[in-house]
Parts: sequence; structure tokens; C-alpha cells
Amino acid sequence: MKLIRYKGNPVISPNPINEWENLVTTNPGAWYDEEKKEVYLLYRAAGEDTEHRTYFGLAMSKDGYNFNRVSDKPVFCPSIDGFDAGCVEDPRVVKMGEYFFITYACRPFPPGQYWLNEKREYKSPKFPFDFPSILRDNHTSTGLAITKDFKTFIRIGRLTNASVDNRDVILFPEKINGKFYMMHRPMSWVGKKYGTKNPSIWISSANDLLGFPDGKILATSKYKWEHKIGGNTPPIKTKYGWLTIFHAVGPDKYYRLGAMLLDLDDPSIVLHRTPDWLLQPEEDYEINGFYNGVVFPCGKVVIGDKLFVYYGGADKYIGVATCSFSGLLEHLKKCPA
Repeated sequence: MKLIRYKGNPVISPNPINEWENLVTTNPGAWYDEEKKEVYLLYRAAGEDTEHRTYFGLAMSKDGYNFNRVSDKPVFCPSIDGFDAGCVEDPRVVKMGEYFFITYACRPFPPGQYWLNEKREYKSPKFPFDFPSILRDNHTSTGLAITKDFKTFIRIGRLTNASVDNRDVILFPEKINGKFYMMHRPMSWVGKKYGTKNPSIWISSANDLLGFPDGKILATSKYKWEHKIGGNTPPIKTKYGWLTIFHAVGPDKYYRLGAMLLDLDDPSIVLHRTPDWLLQPEEDYEINGFYNGVVFPCGKVVIGDKLFVYYGGADKYIGVATCSFSGLLEHLKKCPA
């Protein structure tokens, strides 16, 4: 079972007209409005500034393949001086009630042009040794924003512990047994103390969206193509379990995608997991960019029986790959946990 990339990829590329997105358009969150029959893509964008501040743009499509930008300005920007003042990245979108809930990776200071040599990277201010590491090292944390229309946003706050480099944070689209659930990927939780040799996917539940405890390991590297792994797309509820896409970075540093089915009543239980990858970098827009050899989705939608997976290619472009939704479920049901 494989995801089949669209022949017209990339579906969104950097726009030379807009300074805030003339270098990067990548890693999109996605939502399908069943009433309007439209796909929304909330994507990460950046221009050629040396600080490399990142923003969110918005594009829409009637068929899931051909997208039009809704504005020549970002719809969501870094804050002026908050925990997300440096960048906003990799949005994941779920809807609960009348609000869209968006988790996003962020830093207090811009990351700089990380693909260049060290001397040309942007440097954050120097802090005394006893300041939190998130400031000293400009670690990634995760923020939460909500919106009704993708025009006006409310910043709720930081969703993860400020002392841990923690991203790939994904909310489940509904409460389960009265609790919120989220997946996340803390980089430093490795070793005997944490029960894993490599960065892994963790899961946590809470009564309060801003009060998640540490949780426990959901999945760690298992197969030869997996080393560091992390979650990618918000789970979709099916009668067989919660379907989610994850990525694994292999020994060759390439990012590949797999899928899991999680238990409906206790999503900390993995029911099925693909032993082989569903998509790997093969095309030029996936292999050559600012982070070479990457396919990285933040959103997926189902239209009819077709699953659309929207992914960033090499930290520069946006592509889409599809498969039969029912076919993927049937395939997963045959896979071990």
C-alpha cells in the first residue's frame, strides 16, 4: 500500500510577489468544509530575511488539487514579544464545536537560515546560564490558537512545558471519555529514564487544554526505516479506530510516512501500524530544498473515499498524495501493532 503523489505537484510554491512567502511555502495543516466543498490549507511560509521569521498563509481549493491563495498577506504571524515571537510553524487543525483549534510549533526568537553555515545563522540574544533552556537555546515549544473563520485568531497560550523542546503536537478532534488527548514528540525524553533509545511519539490526556501532564510513550522506532519518529496529522475517527499518519527519520536522514490505528476508547493503545512506509522522498521538490529528503504532512482530508495527504517537500514546497481511504483502513487492519 502506497500513497500516490499528484502529477501536478507541487500544488503550492514560494510566491516571488510576496516578501513573506517568496522563499518557503511548506508543511500545511488542512481542513475540508463539507458544506462548501472546499479544502483549506493553512501553510507555513517565509521570505528571504536573515532571521527567517515564519508565518501562516491560507489557500483554498474546490477539488483538493488546485489552490488559490486567499490573501497577499499572512493570516497569522509571530507575536510581538511573546513565547511565539520568533516563528510560527507546522499548523495542525482540528474542529471542536464552532472553533478550529490550531496547534503550532514556535520559538521565542527566529531560527535563522538553518540550512546555511553557522556563521550566517541568526543568533538569539545571550542569556545568563540560569535562564530557562528554551530561551538560552531557542528551543521549540507548541502554541494553541483558535479561530472561527481563519481571519481572526485568539492565542490561547503555550500548550507544552517551556523547559522541553517539544513539537509535533496534535490534538484529537473530540474528547474521549471526558478528556482531551494530544500526541507530542519531546526531543530530549530519551534514555533509560524514559524507556526509549530515540525520540518517540508520546500521548497525554487532561481535563484542561493547557494542563496536559507528561503522559506516556505511544510509539517508538520499530522498523529499519525508522529512527526518530513523530506524529504528523490529526486523527480521523473511524469504526476501526483513530487513523493517524506519522513520520520516521531513517538512518539515511530521509523522512518517510507510515500510518497507525489507535483504540477508539483508549488512544494510547496502538492497534495496527504499517510495517513499511507509505511515501518517501523521490521527486526533486522533495529531495532538494532547505531540508533535503523530506515529506512532512501536517494535514489530511477525506473527500468521498479518497484520502488527501498534504505535505511539505524539502521544507520549501507543498505536495499532495492520495489513496483509497477504505483501502488504507483494510490494509492497516492486516498490520500488526
